[in-house]
Amino acid sequence: MRVATCYFCSSPCYPGHGITFIRNDSKQFRFCRSKCHRNFNKKRNPRKVAWTKAYRKTRGKELAVDSTFEFEKRRNRPVKYDRHLVGKTIAAMKRVREIKETREERFFANRMKDAKKVKKEQVRVEIEKSIEILAPAVANREEVMRNVVVSAKERIAARKRQKEVGLVAKQRKAAAAGGDEMDES
Repeated sequence: MRVATCYFCSSPCYPGHGITFIRNDSKQFRFCRSKCHRNFNKKRNPRKVAWTKAYRKTRGKELAVDSTFEFEKRRNRPVKYDRHLVGKTIAAMKRVREIKETREERFFANRMKDAKKVKKEQVRVEIEKSIEILAPAVANREEVMRNVVVSAKERIAARKRQKEVGLVAKQRKAAAAGGDEMDES
């Protein structure tokens, strides 16, 4: 089973899936889905379409140069079957995949490290631009905090007064009820 790569987006094309277009000069183009085929027919450049691998590589978002890419090249040399050789090849493929994944993770981490600095700088510039929005809030913060504390104290005092009024009303009812019982006896 040979897994081809999509000519437009570079994703894998499994056997029996996708579309094969053969030009008049006998060049084959494999597409993973109709989306890629449509964009190819519209003569779009994969390096300018944001969701393709070519775009990501040209913009520096993915590894573009690495020695592990050499192993992905297509080889059409027939080799006599040897069980030991096949086992070694599969083990080598796993090892190459592990190496490639670690290098991609390291590349991503380095990209994000720089991106974090850029993001902080953008936020700082944005704050400096719209400081007039934040300045009144910062200036009034002490006053707002005082108002919050005063209103909280007022609510607590109001609750205490309600409790006292409720207790006094209960005592009056109890006294009135107790006084009625004494009159009846």
